[in-house]
Amino acid sequence: MTEHPTLSWEAMQDGSVFYRRHQLYSIPGKLPGDLQDFIIAGCRYGGPIALMRDTSRLVALGRAAPAFSKAQIQVYSPAGEGLLLLSWDQAKIIRFGWTGDERLVVLNEEGVYRVYDLQGEYQQYSLGSDAGETGIIDARIHEMGLVALTGSLTFLEVKEWTGGKPLTLASPGLAQPPQSWALIPPDQTISRHVEVLLSVDSTIYSVDNLESLDQRISRGPFTHMSPSPNGKSLALLTFSGLLWVVSTDFQRSLAEFDTSSVVGVQGDVLQVEWCGNDAVLVTWSHLAVLVGPFGDTLQYFYPGSTFTVTEPDGIRVIGPDSCDFVQKVPASSVSVFRPGSTSPSAILFDAYENFSRRSPKADESIRSIRPELAAAVDECIDAAAREWDPYWQRRLLNAAKFGRSFLDLYDPSDFVHVGQALKVLNAVRFYEIGIPLSYAQHTQLSPSHLISRLLARNLHLLALRISSYLSLPPDAVLKHWACAKILRAKPTASGTGKNAELDGDDALCRIIVEKFEKLGGGGVSYADIAKRAWEVGRTALATKLLDHETKASDQVPLLLSMKEDKLALTKAVESGDTDLVYHVLLHLQKRLSLGSFFRLIEEGGPRLALASRLLQVYAREQNRDMLRDFYYSDDRRVESAVLCLEDAAGTSDPAAKIASVKAAQKFFSEDKDRAFEAKMMDESVRLATLQQQLEKEVDGKFAFFGLSVNETIRTCLVNGMSKRADKIKSDFKVPDKRFWYVKLHALTEIRDFEGLEVFARSKRSPIGYEAFVKHLVDKGHRKEAAAYVPRCDGPKRADLYVLCEEWLAAGKECKDRNDKAKLEQLRKSCPNSLIARELEQIATSMK
Repeated sequence: MTEHPTLSWEAMQDGSVFYRRHQLYSIPGKLPGDLQDFIIAGCRYGGPIALMRDTSRLVALGRAAPAFSKAQIQVYSPAGEGLLLLSWDQAKIIRFGWTGDERLVVLNEEGVYRVYDLQGEYQQYSLGSDAGETGIIDARIHEMGLVALTGSLTFLEVKEWTGGKPLTLASPGLAQPPQSWALIPPDQTISRHVEVLLSVDSTIYSVDNLESLDQRISRGPFTHMSPSPNGKSLALLTFSGLLWVVSTDFQRSLAEFDTSSVVGVQGDVLQVEWCGNDAVLVTWSHLAVLVGPFGDTLQYFYPGSTFTVTEPDGIRVIGPDSCDFVQKVPASSVSVFRPGSTSPSAILFDAYENFSRRSPKADESIRSIRPELAAAVDECIDAAAREWDPYWQRRLLNAAKFGRSFLDLYDPSDFVHVGQALKVLNAVRFYEIGIPLSYAQHTQLSPSHLISRLLARNLHLLALRISSYLSLPPDAVLKHWACAKILRAKPTASGTGKNAELDGDDALCRIIVEKFEKLGGGGVSYADIAKRAWEVGRTALATKLLDHETKASDQVPLLLSMKEDKLALTKAVESGDTDLVYHVLLHLQKRLSLGSFFRLIEEGGPRLALASRLLQVYAREQNRDMLRDFYYSDDRRVESAVLCLEDAAGTSDPAAKIASVKAAQKFFSEDKDRAFEAKMMDESVRLATLQQQLEKEVDGKFAFFGLSVNETIRTCLVNGMSKRADKIKSDFKVPDKRFWYVKLHALTEIRDFEGLEVFARSKRSPIGYEAFVKHLVDKGHRKEAAAYVPRCDGPKRADLYVLCEEWLAAGKECKDRNDKAKLEQLRKSCPNSLIARELEQIATSMK
């Protein structure tokens, strides 16, 4: 029969408070040798312990000799099962400790530290060159960082475990290393910065990143310093053996106890650690004494040396033969099980016991606590959660279930939650798993944190079942399983060499994908798994896995890291995300030579057409030289020529403009279908050269450069350079019609009507004289325009005279042509009656 829970209880404070020691695991002979001969670091929340031989102690070599032949760190679960064996080949180890996610941090005297996971893989970081030069003489490691004491007696703080630059804390001005020191993690301080407590002579210094403060106490020096889990209290042990508990602000003295008064003590104190936040455990080689807040003590004897690990709700004591958990008995357990208890929960539990024995007293008990029945049910549920033995867990939950049946309205969510949590906790407490989490610790963490701890041990099946049981997504488990599978799997196939590896990659990829599809790991990124495959040298497998990744934004960066450039660009183009395509293009442009970069795009053909167009758009705005090189490498002569013309249009320097046009002419001339464009470019160069000469001739008084042929001729005519205009007409084969129009406009502009008359009589006009009339009228020169009407065609003269407002001349023209109808039309449309009478007289004379 299972022992009653109260058999392990021991009373303190006159029987008002109880403590219990529960044996978690029996571990005789599982740990190597006497724990006193080892340097040990324990991980909180039921985590593993790490041991390394203490080289300062003499050890009798026997069967354990091979384990001591070189520097090694051995990691064991609380159940004594070996988890990891690390061989150390670096400088002397100064300190090692655990992070919050069960990774082992090992720091050596050169300031180099490694962060190991439970599979032996590590990341290595450094505290910097200065720390390497002065050396590290001591350190303290907490779950979120470390603080190291350098040879120059300064303190360096490392935050997180990502290899960040260490920060130098305020200098306390030490002349020698402190007698002892401890630190309070940042999550337990008001300032949210780490606080270092130093025992210096008879006082204590409090050091953080801003200041060093002397607390001005005179009871030191102290051999041991230990802050409580909540960071509010500090346990100090003096050289004389006085245990002093004080608040961390040193304003209140909480308790004192003379450890030298303990009977049967041998040797020095080994550890001073907190049991929860209410009591302190002091250990010697064979004895552990629990000191309560009022000086009450409980003694626990062990056959050998022990090592203790403080937990938020108790303390784990690892001895030669057992791993125990000492804790204050929870209030709910006291209420239910305390002998003589008359609390509602105790009566409810008693009622359930009577009900199980079919005793009628059960109904009487339930009736007596009917008003407090809901509270009694809640207390039984809480007591079940705090018990370690499944037998008593079940009985307490059954009692709660029994009481719940008498309630009309009761929310069963707590009952269900505790039942699920206990099933999970009992599974991970099993000795083969070896994670002795209490319910209080479990609630401080989270189910996902527990699953990550199982994954760190490669316990994928249990992690998957717990995830399924708690309705958590299996993504994290599947991802870790796939990475571990890749790490351990070897290429297995019927082929040899590279073919065997490829076949093995196909099989492994198929296994991973099928498992994901079967178990619903839709949220898992194949890119993360592919990255792991690539890191271990299996590039082909990584590429195959990436084919199953649905997010191009996850695919492409890894493909770039793997130098699968063409595939990365293809995936980016297929995604349709222009930002992603630009990301790939700019990355490849930096990493590849221009020739290789352009060749990659050209060889892609139509599939990479989008990338080619986007590159052109980018280069046109940001890097025209690259665009020029791209067109040249792709043998795009016309585009190259157009780019040169754009450059010419964008510059104001005549020499540069001519050079660009010449380059465009060269590109056009290399394309047999662009002979016309080549000729035009050649004439443009000739014209620009001529314009430069004209500007020199007039000493820059007039601007010619950049004008068209017509404008150049017009400018020459306007400025009296008619011979030059004639020569330009001849050189550039300007048609007569265009030249006459240009000269007509130019002479009209400068009001050179005599020159215009001479020009009109020089030869028969190729544009006729109607153009002269209309242009002069448009410019407001009607009188001069009328002189050219007689030279126009007969039928149009009357209308042209009207344009010049010469109505009588128009009438006479109608009379000469005997056009009565036109004359009548003019009479009706004339502007006034005077002109109308004159036109009527002309019409009368025609009769």
